[in-house]
Amino acid sequence: MGATIAEKILAKACHRKAVKPDEYVVAKIDLAMIHDAWSFVGPILSNAGVPKVWDTDKIVTVFDHFNPPPTVKDAEAYKIAREAVKKYKIKYFYGQNAGICHQVFVEKGHILPGMLIVGTDSHTMTYGALAFCGKTRHFIASIY
Repeated sequence: MGATIAEKILAKACHRKAVKPDEYVVAKIDLAMIHDAWSFVGPILSNAGVPKVWDTDKIVTVFDHFNPPPTVKDAEAYKIAREAVKKYKIKYFYGQNAGICHQVFVEKGHILPGMLIVGTDSHTMTYGALAFCGKTRHFIASIY
């Protein structure tokens, strides 16, 4: 049997001919999407002593899950998230009123066919809707 689409995508991102199930790989990540989860991710990075992210041009953020924040706790989480975005100098931060993160990332041109994308949301795999691009047949993968 031939390779699955996920295996082909990961092999391409690893600059290898093939990968197989249960194998650990080191892949070139084209984009990381982080939404409201910055309220968790930011403090984890800070507590671990991480001074910067790997590439501020390859992280895109929209706050969309609690807009407007319905509770004080949610508003405080957004404050923590905004502080993390600022601390880590995230270039592409669209705040709270841009729309649904997955839609915004596509509309703003951050998500393109052929990219390997990781994200902090279970719907990240929706980028697979952009699976084919003309004759070149580039693929998108998303990992949750």
